[in-house]
This record gives sequence, structure tokens and C-alpha cells, in this order.
Amino acid sequence: MKASIELTLDLLAAQAHDCQRCPLGSNRTNLVFGEGNPRADLMLIGEAPGETEDQTGRPFVGKAGQLLTQILASVEISRDEVYITNVVKCRPPGNRVPTRAEMDSCWDWLAAQIALVNPLLIVTLGNTPTQKLLETSQGITQLRGRFHTWKGGIEVFPMFHPSFLLRNPSKKKGSPKYLTWLDIKAVKERLSYLRSRNRKH
Repeated sequence: MKASIELTLDLLAAQAHDCQRCPLGSNRTNLVFGEGNPRADLMLIGEAPGETEDQTGRPFVGKAGQLLTQILASVEISRDEVYITNVVKCRPPGNRVPTRAEMDSCWDWLAAQIALVNPLLIVTLGNTPTQKLLETSQGITQLRGRFHTWKGGIEVFPMFHPSFLLRNPSKKKGSPKYLTWLDIKAVKERLSYLRSRNRKH
């Protein structure tokens, strides 16, 4: 089963490789489709590729990605066991926020990834993926730290984007970094509970 899912994700990535549904496709260096465990219980969804991701074709490998890896490691979650992707698969010029039209154009790819991986829990990183999945205009500050139920019973847990933490380095109580530490511990605990309730392996 695992091999067939990997093959299907590879085929999906190959189909997305030539995507020109929005103008971002003509300006990218590389498509940044996603990577990780195709049977992951935990899926992380960011906003869009940055410069380093555009150059390498891999999600979350720049400074924000390195911080994300550290955040996961702080609760003994390896990048190898999760699946990581973004709402849009091509870098917006100047790393700007993707437009609604760009996100809508890319939605079929993300929806297919979620369906194939079928995670128990999705962590949305920042405003863009959180607002897209939860269909809300509320910001990440209001939505982070709470579990939401999405389609098919998949739980969604919004967290601050690592790039926001880089811009706000304070670790004082109540700071974004401090709240992220509480959030990732909550993710670890919830994942353990969901795994005990929903054995997939």
C-alpha cells in the first residue's frame, strides 16, 4: 500500500510539474510540491515556497524550514515521519502572500495530497493555510492553539509560521516562540491520542 501511495504522489507531482493554471507557474525556478512520509499521521501546510525552496524544489529548507525542523525535534518528531507542503506550489514574486486566485488555482493539488496522505492531524502554519482550510477571515493569533475539525474528520491545528518566529525572537512568556512551544507539545500529545484511537499502521 505504501509503495502505491508513493507512486501516486509522484504521479501527482509529475502532473503538477507543468501546471500553468496561474501566473506563478511561468516565474518559478522549480515547482515545490511537497515531501515526506506518504503515510504520515501528521501533515504540515505552509503558505508558499520562498527563495531557497524555489531554488531547491523542496519545502521548508531555508531559515524558516530549519527552525521548523528544530520545533518538531523539540518534541521528538522527525521530518522523515511527517509530510510537508504549501498551499501554493510556486514562489510568489518577492515572497508576497499568494492571492486568492492563486490559492484557488492550486487547491486541487493540495486537496489531492491531503486525500492521498490521509493524515490524522494537519498543522497549518500561519494565516494563509489556516484561513484557506478553515474558510475564515480570522487571523492566526485568534485561531492558533485550538483544534478544529475539517473534512472527513481530520483535525486541524493552526500554529505560527516559523518565519514569524524569526521576526519575533523573544522567548518570554506569552511571546510567539513561547506559545509555539506550548502548541507543539499539544500537537505531540494529540497525535499520540489520535494514533491510539485510529490505528492506521
